[in-house]
Amino acid sequence: MMKEEIANVKATALKDIAGADNMKRLEEVRVSTLGKKGTLTRVQQGMRDVPASEKPAVGALLNEARNTISAALDERMRELQRRLDEQSVAGIDLTLPAATLPGGGLHPISLVREEAVRILRRMGFCLADGPEIEDEWHCFDALNTPEDHPARNEKDTFYFDSGKLLRTQTSTVQARVMESQAPPVRIICPGSAFRRDAIDATHLSAFNQIEGLYVDREVSVCDLKGTLEYFLKALFGDETAVRFRPHFFPFTEPSFEIDVQLQAAGQAPRWIEIAGCGMVNPAVFENIDKKTGKQLYTGCTGFAFGIGLERLAMIRWGIRDIRLLIENDVRFLAQFQ
Repeated sequence: MMKEEIANVKATALKDIAGADNMKRLEEVRVSTLGKKGTLTRVQQGMRDVPASEKPAVGALLNEARNTISAALDERMRELQRRLDEQSVAGIDLTLPAATLPGGGLHPISLVREEAVRILRRMGFCLADGPEIEDEWHCFDALNTPEDHPARNEKDTFYFDSGKLLRTQTSTVQARVMESQAPPVRIICPGSAFRRDAIDATHLSAFNQIEGLYVDREVSVCDLKGTLEYFLKALFGDETAVRFRPHFFPFTEPSFEIDVQLQAAGQAPRWIEIAGCGMVNPAVFENIDKKTGKQLYTGCTGFAFGIGLERLAMIRWGIRDIRLLIENDVRFLAQFQ
């Protein structure tokens, strides 16, 4: 009786598979035959009542039936899929040229970063990188930022419960490089920085910087100004108007802010701040030497600068509002392809 049931289930299943004219019907046949409550499954449950002497033969029949039904299901599925594929391209001339897809391009921030890096590398600067999640020592203490400085307040900096923070500047990479490398040092550090700034036409809370550091013997303010003026004119053109304004930063002395004149379409020229710079404060060298237990930077001088890449892009292409760079409006970005 068991052998006859197996044969009947197999024959019925193969007949139903051959008659299935769509994927839905084929799936119904599979479930009704091989599913948990399928006919072959129910027959298989009767193995407990088969005499021990007959179990090998009956078991072999069950396996053969299951394999045959599964193979028939797979073959029928392939056949039905071929039909669907043929129907989907029916009436289409496959020799016609494909539709032209719109071309992509680099974001303006990527474009200006690559150009800035190329210019500075020609001037002898090497690329350096570091983590975006930092500790207070590398972000503030190493750079001579006092404990009562506004930048260390939770209103200005993004802190984690662990005490870590999102770096407010890529100067943290400069501190890490000086910890691990003896002078001379000539590096640039492009990357993201984060501050709790209100977003407006010239400020973002997450932005991009490229910072530089040059430390050696007898580095002067003349080296600083010459380097940055050459860089900005190489980026924007020889006629670019650049000005240095005295400022205060705890990690440089003397310190300057750099303005470049922005000429946006339909607007009067205006000065826009793009960078801070200055001679490295000797206290920074003392902090690094104290941290490492070495006297690598005693007697050294150097300069450092930090430039906002968004600001560079605004001047490079006359962009009137920094928010255009983060809105992902394809109509705006298509201008830079």
